[in-house]
Amino acid sequence: MLGPHLYELGYWSVKARLIGNARIRARRGGIRGWQVVRNDLVRHLRQDSNCYAALMVDYYRLPQSGGRSWPGRADSVEAPMESRAGHVETALRRDLLDLPDGDSLQRRFVPCVVLHEFEALLFSDCDRLATAIGRPDLSEPFQTIRRGFDSPEAIDDSPLTAPSKRIAKLNPEYQKRIDGINAARSIGLARICEECPSFSSWINRLESLLQIN
Repeated sequence: MLGPHLYELGYWSVKARLIGNARIRARRGGIRGWQVVRNDLVRHLRQDSNCYAALMVDYYRLPQSGGRSWPGRADSVEAPMESRAGHVETALRRDLLDLPDGDSLQRRFVPCVVLHEFEALLFSDCDRLATAIGRPDLSEPFQTIRRGFDSPEAIDDSPLTAPSKRIAKLNPEYQKRIDGINAARSIGLARICEECPSFSSWINRLESLLQIN
């Protein structure tokens, strides 16, 4: 989804990848420890001094203790809920400054910490979400969930009431990698940015990089 938008702005190559070597993942899914992710990011950025690395990651599932911990995650719980994702983003970029070429690395690293997982963004347009997953009858139940929060990004992250769990409870056949993608495409980038200020800020940062350079 980001590719066509960024190409229109002047980016000439946009690629997506999962961070970390899939063969050494402790289990399918989940989030790798920060050192593994950091090494992958740094290697990628050093291969081409003209490239940028944009990262989307789920705040709720970030490791926050031990050798796999991510900078800023543990102490972010002391910040107001709406500031926690930004707190971690700042800590991640600051962590790269310890490297000899840290200024260049952190300038080209654009993280997006999604506060309450990807599915929260899909509540930006409940009608299109319901239609995209083949359940237009669920539009109003989705709207009821959405009305309970200031923005889709604020839909909470309890293991029982996370956005994906809410969708799956209403539609047990929901499949993240199929229905989630279809719903995001149907809703569109512009609509998601209208409803989700943190996500919109990330897109704005990616857009501004071309203006800066």
